[in-house]
Amino acid sequence: MLNDLYHSLDPVAFAVGPFAVRWYGLAYLAGFICAGLVLWCVAKRWRVRIDADALLTIMFCVIVGVIVGGRLGYVLFYGDGYYLAHPADILAFNKGGMSFHGGLIGALLSGIMAAKLTNIPYLTLADLGCIGAPIGLFFGRCANFINGELWGAPTDAAWGVVFGGAAGTMPRHPSQLYEALLEGVIIFIVLFALSRKYPPRPRGTFLGLFLVMYGSFRFLIEFVREPDAQLGYLWGGWLTMGQVLSIPLILVGLAVLAFALIKRLPQQGLPEVSTEEISSSEKM
Repeated sequence: MLNDLYHSLDPVAFAVGPFAVRWYGLAYLAGFICAGLVLWCVAKRWRVRIDADALLTIMFCVIVGVIVGGRLGYVLFYGDGYYLAHPADILAFNKGGMSFHGGLIGALLSGIMAAKLTNIPYLTLADLGCIGAPIGLFFGRCANFINGELWGAPTDAAWGVVFGGAAGTMPRHPSQLYEALLEGVIIFIVLFALSRKYPPRPRGTFLGLFLVMYGSFRFLIEFVREPDAQLGYLWGGWLTMGQVLSIPLILVGLAVLAFALIKRLPQQGLPEVSTEEISSSEKM
């Protein structure tokens, strides 16, 4: 039973004296490492020139972008004025508070610098990053479940979980696990399978698909996820901040996909990809 499983989980993975290592921190570490390995492997298949120095440069830029963007995104989108009155708490990472949408913006912006430093076309780099990103999402959502945070709405389903604490004693949807499955496993399978096609899809294809799929999955899951307590439901009592932020992702993703289909720019290091070649490879 999920109820028994959850209550047996400790947010702290291990402790050495006063120093405690939490599963949430390990999830970030595992996510970055696995995403980097996937990026490296797909880049080799696409014949994109990435050496060890370039990979470290890319990962450093992305890590900074995700952490800074995720924190600032939470402050701006979910702070509800609290951080205006308590600016010192903006840097209080130990108190929690990270926004995926902010982290995504931070990663995309830091990717501009990484692309310039490594001489890799920005959309090629973004495509590679999006293939590995769902792995980090999977680990992160599992860590949210272990921490007993971002729980779902009340449910009478057999798989409902009693989180306790601020969530009360009523069974709730384990929405963190729903997100781990959809935003992590499903998106990764789709994008990684598509990355195996040859010649590779035009620049921007994977970025566009990632934005559309994540935005769509997140919008749907928010219907069974409890909104943030400080914000509640917005605009008519049914829309959440997560849904508001996901709508632009879907629209931007569709625009990027349209750009990719129209321009058909090849990934770095490959000859021009014609419409006939793409159609032929899709029949294989």
